[in-house]
Amino acid sequence: MASHKERIGVYPGTFDPITRGHLDIIRRGAKLVDRLIIGVTTNMSKNPMFTPEERIAMVKREVAIEGIANVEVTGFNALLMKFAEKQGANMIVRGLRAVADFEYEYQMAGMNQQINNRIETVFLMADVSLQPIASKLVKEIALFGGDITHFVSPLVRDEVVARVEAQGRLGDY
Repeated sequence: MASHKERIGVYPGTFDPITRGHLDIIRRGAKLVDRLIIGVTTNMSKNPMFTPEERIAMVKREVAIEGIANVEVTGFNALLMKFAEKQGANMIVRGLRAVADFEYEYQMAGMNQQINNRIETVFLMADVSLQPIASKLVKEIALFGGDITHFVSPLVRDEVVARVEAQGRLGDY
């Protein structure tokens, strides 16, 4: 009888902030693996609103609220495939919202396969009701005083609003 090799997936992202779309991918991705490791990465080109430590804490809290037992959250600042290898992963989980996402993710998956072809990339389509949600747009809406209630959990909404209040809103309101 063959022994069961643990299926470990990595879901990488900046999660700045974590959205309902991210949580949908986490819930569904966790069903595909024995362990899903959410890798919260630093991507300074995305002009983060929250520090890496704040984002890690936010993701941990939101996953705990969802009650997903087989999920771990950790930060990383390395090449994704090196991080995935270190975690013992055999799968990268990525969410897709639109065709534009696919083009970028397809290219990344091809590059990642060249780096390590033992780790598969699995794409999950976002729930139709969540497809337009992007962290960048959530931040932009909040910065201009818009309501982000439909895009993030109540606790994340409060954190984003507090950060915007501290930094100052943009535009005429």
